[in-house]
Amino acid sequence: MELGLIGLGKMGGNMRERIRRAGHTVIGYDRNPDLADVDSVEQLIAKLEGPRVVWVMVPAGGPTQETVEHLAELLSPGDVVVDGGNSRWTDDIQHAELLAAKGIGFVDCGVSGGVWGLENGYALMYGGNAEHVAKVQPIFDALKPEGEFGSVHAGKVGAGHFAKMVHNGIEYAMMQAFAEGWELLEAAPEVTDVREVFRSWQEGTVIRSWLLDLAVRALDDDEHLAKLKGWAADSGEGRWTVEAAIDHAVPLPAITASLFARFASRQEDSPQMKMIAALRNQFGGHAVESK
Repeated sequence: MELGLIGLGKMGGNMRERIRRAGHTVIGYDRNPDLADVDSVEQLIAKLEGPRVVWVMVPAGGPTQETVEHLAELLSPGDVVVDGGNSRWTDDIQHAELLAAKGIGFVDCGVSGGVWGLENGYALMYGGNAEHVAKVQPIFDALKPEGEFGSVHAGKVGAGHFAKMVHNGIEYAMMQAFAEGWELLEAAPEVTDVREVFRSWQEGTVIRSWLLDLAVRALDDDEHLAKLKGWAADSGEGRWTVEAAIDHAVPLPAITASLFARFASRQEDSPQMKMIAALRNQFGGHAVESK
């Protein structure tokens, strides 16, 4: 089938290649002309035969909103738009309503796989009406990993990005657990080869996983991670996961703590700990350190 793909960055570019390898036609547009197959979104639409499927892989928020609004003016009834970026699920509902008013279908798709997806395939979680999903199914089949798993119609519009959001929240907590265990091992004088301890866990343990494999890979590159600064950003999906948990009254202590740990990583000096130190000094006369 034919697919229009808007956004050819690290994910989008590799997705275009994987889809083409499966025998489909992909016409891609990107603001970077070195990456694009056409010069504009208008040209992309003109080259596709109806009913069209256009997949959007641009940053969440404003860029996605602008792209969906632009497509709403260019596409025809019966066409389908897929948002494969990291949009908030509440935005999906608004986008679906905007497009539905013009007879255009909408599918939201959470995509996981990163830079490894080209060769290994992408895990896909998508939401939308069955009719619209069916029009995109050949592309989902091309992108997913080989085998039975790796692709799911999670529910109605918004379900795909909600599922991907929760996936990323779990990922936050898993990474935090590996990080804390690594730091404790590094601190213990009895353990003389932390990297090999991590490597030994790759087989036969209940915590063996792709994240563990990547941790070993990172330690092979830099055994004590001395080249890195202990600073971590968050993509936004961790925050949305915690907000959704509050809305649904679902306790998420591990995921919430992992998000807050990232906030703490960005502080050169902890304002909170200044107050803790001051209080300990006031009630107990405990020593404090001055700048």
